[in-house]
Amino acid sequence: MTDPGTYPLLTDPDVMRAVEENLGREPAEIALDRRVPHAAVVATQVKYLRRARTKLPAYYAARCILPPRAFEQASSEAAAARKSCAGQRALDLTCGLGVDSLYLARRFRRVVALERDPALAQIAAENFRRLDVGNVEVVCTDAESYLAAAGERFDWIFADPDRRDAVGRKQLRLEACSPDVLALGPALERLSGRLCLKNSPLFDVDEAFRLFPRCRVEAVSLGGECKEVVIYADGSGPRITAVALGLGEVSAIPGTPAPPPPERFAAEEYRYLIVPNVALRKARLSRRHLAGRADAWSDNGFGFARERPSGVLGRVLEIARIDPWRPKLLRRELRGRGVETLLRDFPFPAARILRELGAHEGGEVRLALTKIGNDCWAIRLK
Repeated sequence: MTDPGTYPLLTDPDVMRAVEENLGREPAEIALDRRVPHAAVVATQVKYLRRARTKLPAYYAARCILPPRAFEQASSEAAAARKSCAGQRALDLTCGLGVDSLYLARRFRRVVALERDPALAQIAAENFRRLDVGNVEVVCTDAESYLAAAGERFDWIFADPDRRDAVGRKQLRLEACSPDVLALGPALERLSGRLCLKNSPLFDVDEAFRLFPRCRVEAVSLGGECKEVVIYADGSGPRITAVALGLGEVSAIPGTPAPPPPERFAAEEYRYLIVPNVALRKARLSRRHLAGRADAWSDNGFGFARERPSGVLGRVLEIARIDPWRPKLLRRELRGRGVETLLRDFPFPAARILRELGAHEGGEVRLALTKIGNDCWAIRLK
């Protein structure tokens, strides 16, 4: 729950002015400054506004109110802008800070956003005012109550269920999240029949197709990190898409087999190592994407190419040499040196590898390690 006492403070003109005047200072310094009114509240807002410059630039520009937990759980604006549903009316079952509702409001004439926390509902409504968004109606209620009484149909229903239980433990199973969209299925079908469901980046894409056989699924990454797995349960699938925001995307029909890998790992011939984007790995599309461009033995592994490939969704690194994994020989060469390790399908963690090599973390030497079939390989990178 959001502290109900925070909201009136953050709309107080003196506090708002203090936040603006102290944006350039360190939050810890602000919190100890007795000259700042409600210094702890101001320090917290400065901390999250500074983080919002990258994650939520529109919220930063409008100097929105940013409760810490709601900020941490919110989609980034880049991920929210990606969601590809549109129409006349949308229902957001889980408003929170309102980032997804903000971008739904740009694609729908009207958005009803539900927020069960009274203080957070007030904050979301105030933020929409600061953002000059007039077509979002924030309703302070829970999804179950609203759906039981609602008669209006919506073009799309959006949900980003709370994935923590009463004691803060993370949940991955949809039925353990709140609201339970599986239990609410009949009501969702009655009001729309089209559901856009945001899930944790740890959510399994195969589970998505098991629960919603004709859905579309997007594994979305930003800055090399998987941010969310989004299900579009609208009967337009099955289809799986890896989305690397700002870089590109790759789609396929789930279950379509990738071409078989070469029978031999040509260690002496490969000149380039491809590190597939994390969205490709999450969507299990690495091999299909690299087909014709590079050899790959696993959707979670590296790709290897004789010529520099173009148009790949991932990093392309030049290989100095490839050797069998022989830690005793490598130790003679790397002992005491800084080593940056890249691991894919390798049986040992980085800490153990560095101990075996007598090396430490650092960028002096770049070493990629992988296992293909029964053999482990050490790839020295230029």
